[in-house]
Amino acid sequence: MHIIIVGCGRVGAELAKILANEGHNLVVIDKSQDAFVRLGSTFNGLTMTGSGFDLNLLRQVGIEKADAFCALTNGDNTNLISAQVAKKIYKVPKVIARVYDPQRAHIYAALGLDIISGTTLFASMLRDK
Repeated sequence: MHIIIVGCGRVGAELAKILANEGHNLVVIDKSQDAFVRLGSTFNGLTMTGSGFDLNLLRQVGIEKADAFCALTNGDNTNLISAQVAKKIYKVPKVIARVYDPQRAHIYAALGLDIISGTTLFASMLRDK
């Protein structure tokens, strides 16, 4: 599968390493070149510095053939815009967006996006302990 991950923080980098080890074709985009250090020296995917909603950059990394797109930055607005671009403009079949603010989760869902809210997940796990 051709997968694009926007955001190379702890979550994005870990997901990229897992998927690369499974043999997927990975592209990781981050606004900071320094973030790619998290991927380690054995990462064999493509890294690109820039914005996850830059149309030229997305075309450059092959978004037209992407099977999945994950918006995992630390900014809800960036994740929403990036995910919307992937889903609405490029028709990527599977688009997942990370949400920090649980109050915004319903907005993402109403736009047809699959969402992951670490805040909500963690709170639910604590409740269930």
